Amino acid sequence: MAHKFGNIHPLQRILPLFRGFDGPLAFAVFLLVCAGLLTMYSAGFDHGTRFEDHGRNMLIAGSIMFVVAQINPQRLMTMAVPLYLFGVGLLVAVALFGISKKGAQRWLNVGVVIQPSEILKIAMPLMLAWWFQKREGQLRPLDFLVGGLLLLVPVGLIMKQPDLGTSLLVLATGLSVIFFAGLSWRLVVPPLVLAVIAISLVVYFEPDLCAEGVRWSVLRDYQQQRICTLLDPGKDPLGKGFHIIQGMIAIGSGGFWGKGFMQGTQTHLEFIPERTTDFIFAAFSEEFGLLGNLLLIVSFLFLILRAMMISLAAPTVFSRLLAGAVAMMFFSYAFVNMGMVSGILPVVGVPLPFISYGGTAMVTLGLGLGILMSIAKSKRLVQS
Repeated sequence: MAHKFGNIHPLQRILPLFRGFDGPLAFAVFLLVCAGLLTMYSAGFDHGTRFEDHGRNMLIAGSIMFVVAQINPQRLMTMAVPLYLFGVGLLVAVALFGISKKGAQRWLNVGVVIQPSEILKIAMPLMLAWWFQKREGQLRPLDFLVGGLLLLVPVGLIMKQPDLGTSLLVLATGLSVIFFAGLSWRLVVPPLVLAVIAISLVVYFEPDLCAEGVRWSVLRDYQQQRICTLLDPGKDPLGKGFHIIQGMIAIGSGGFWGKGFMQGTQTHLEFIPERTTDFIFAAFSEEFGLLGNLLLIVSFLFLILRAMMISLAAPTVFSRLLAGAVAMMFFSYAFVNMGMVSGILPVVGVPLPFISYGGTAMVTLGLGLGILMSIAKSKRLVQS
């Protein structure tokens, strides 16, 4: 018997690990990875080892995805509370004795420098999915209130650092879990409508809102500056409005077909700030044009819709809520990044998934994909 097992081809031992992997999801990621490598090669051509490092980060994310995909969703559920408490504990540690850079206290030195807020992008939806799984069949308004409090604690700590971009992403994924758990539209739509009306009235009746010397008590100075820059980037074209203006010039100059691979003048003449990170969408748009943008958006939509389909087919409440939150995480990343580069949202420092350079964000994406693969895999194994 042992001799027979020893004659099994190595591939026959490895292939079962891929059983149940979601093919359409993997295909969508493959398209985005190819787009990311092409764009990084061009945007980072004279930017040190960015292309090689980006490829390495993708391999690390792929390895993390493969490992997490082997973990049963029920096993993931047991990690929810410890990971959430660990992440919140690290955020408290950052507030007490974190490392400050450029006016923000977001990092912690534990032998290596880490950014604990990144952990909450996964820990937060895990925790809320665990909470609503435990309350299955007996949900009350109080349960949604507790879920909201579980969400507000890390979001408040992250905003205090301050890190508006990460806090918005954690808030978006957390709210998506609460909504998918059964929160009524009647409790969601009215506050949003009132907020839009209030903001519109303030902007209309206060034309000098961004005048010199005016300060908003509810926001920090840098947050006020970002909103004012969004409303009128031309007010400081060589300063705070430079990023948005150059991003929009690059997107517009690409036209329908784009200038061609490695032919982007705004990119290679270094007019686009952060062209390999937050503003890489501008570099992509310049070289691949509107057609390339449409294909990129379709790839993201395919990824998000496939993730939602995995959520709908999930066998448990925990899996369904978690997969839905991961889908919304991808949507939030892509929507906010493209929106800020295009000048329709404030600049908040959110990377474009699989396209922007960044090791920590890539690890988070790998974890999210691994969770989706794990849920899809468990569904197929249950059916078989």
